[in-house]
Amino acid sequence: MGKKEVRGDKPVSGMSRRDFMKCSAGTVACLYLGALNTGCGSSAADDFPVVVFSDVHFNPLYDGTLFQALIAADASQWDEVFKTSGITSPSAWGKDSNYPLLELALESIKADLGASPFVIFTGDILGHGLPQIFYYHLNGTTTPRDAADTAAMQAFTDKAVAFFMDKVRKAVGKLPVFFALGNGDSYTGYGPDSTFLSNMAELYYTALLNGMGEHQEFLKTFTSGGYYSVEPPGTNLVVIGMNTIIFSPLVAPVPGANDAAVAAQLDWLDSRLAAATVAGKKVWLLMHAPPGADLGTTAQPAHVDANGHISSATMMWVAGYQTRFLKILDNYPAVVSLTLAGHTHMDEYRILPSSGTVEITPAIAPYFGNNPAFKVFTISGRTLKPVDYSSFNYDLAAVPLSFSRYYTFSAAYSLTGNLDASLARLTPALVTNTADQALYRGYYYSGHNTPVSVSDTFVNTITGTNWPIYWSGIGNMDEDELVASVNAY
Repeated sequence: MGKKEVRGDKPVSGMSRRDFMKCSAGTVACLYLGALNTGCGSSAADDFPVVVFSDVHFNPLYDGTLFQALIAADASQWDEVFKTSGITSPSAWGKDSNYPLLELALESIKADLGASPFVIFTGDILGHGLPQIFYYHLNGTTTPRDAADTAAMQAFTDKAVAFFMDKVRKAVGKLPVFFALGNGDSYTGYGPDSTFLSNMAELYYTALLNGMGEHQEFLKTFTSGGYYSVEPPGTNLVVIGMNTIIFSPLVAPVPGANDAAVAAQLDWLDSRLAAATVAGKKVWLLMHAPPGADLGTTAQPAHVDANGHISSATMMWVAGYQTRFLKILDNYPAVVSLTLAGHTHMDEYRILPSSGTVEITPAIAPYFGNNPAFKVFTISGRTLKPVDYSSFNYDLAAVPLSFSRYYTFSAAYSLTGNLDASLARLTPALVTNTADQALYRGYYYSGHNTPVSVSDTFVNTITGTNWPIYWSGIGNMDEDELVASVNAY
């Protein structure tokens, strides 16, 4: 399959965006993914694009002089407040997204929607430590003085989330936005927490999902654990949004504290995959933090000896939670056709023991030294599996007018067809083929490949010494297996 063009009015399938929206009447009811409705006049084998973005980490307090104006204004008035700021350039490396970068990103996503029937966001609306930043501007410390401070922080956070969602809705029109919750989506700074879930559930349902799916069932699972599923009308698809932040040892450092909540979510996941299998449906699995290792932390110089060897790895999930999750996927080898994650901020992927692939979308926020970026996947209308993607980046060194196409997978690596199979073929080539390895290392930071200082990035650049960590992390989800692979490279 050749390179697919997604910018402009002509989508991959050849049907104009205007015709598609007329056909769908504001929904995707006319698009039967896996067997396109003949009323749309399209072939069952047509491919279609899906825009995926992640880790925006919007910090509304990037300009502290706006603090009082933002508190006084309704979320619908924040645009006008931000336009008074003297800061007009997008965020630099090492920073969360400011208003200028948010505007640029959403304008570019809008320009590259093509015939995308929906949009996917894999989490982290809010900037790192936003509650603590708010308290600092409010009372000079990073903690609340009393209940009134806490209430003020929550009200501000609610407005920030509402503002973000309204901006996304204006960019994507009526398209539903399927999502996963990120660690920044909380009232604590690393969550999500139960109060945030309860307060935000209705907004996520109406503003992002655009009212798609069974309302009460969504509220039930979202408020109890931050996860949900939805079946787009007229399709052969189930979209499952997981809350994998609760799987992290950072959320509950006391062993076993989250066991019951994780078990409930995994029981639910098992039941949803079983139901999809019986119904003959395909599943798209969305999560924020992927399984496997935190490669950037594991590869920090203090953890790596002169030979590139390591004695341990920093893992994304508690080991027992990951083991059960992977076992559940093994029980349904054909049902999950696409798995997406974010959180690392980098352009990477993970191959699971079930042979499924976790595609990790790079971040909009340049917080870890990456250039802002997002992806447009090409999905097979016959299998609902990805067959290609293009990455769009914003080179902060060049300060262009907009995001632009950075690379297309099939063209860069000369691999076509099923993307999972292509990535499985690419993985060993990253060891033996120096050109492919150079490309992968170059794309990892979305084009900003030489971060040089702690102010530039919080993650070290990829070198010949630590490269085995980044490669081994692709296919080794278990800590012991990862360490062994790195040390035997």
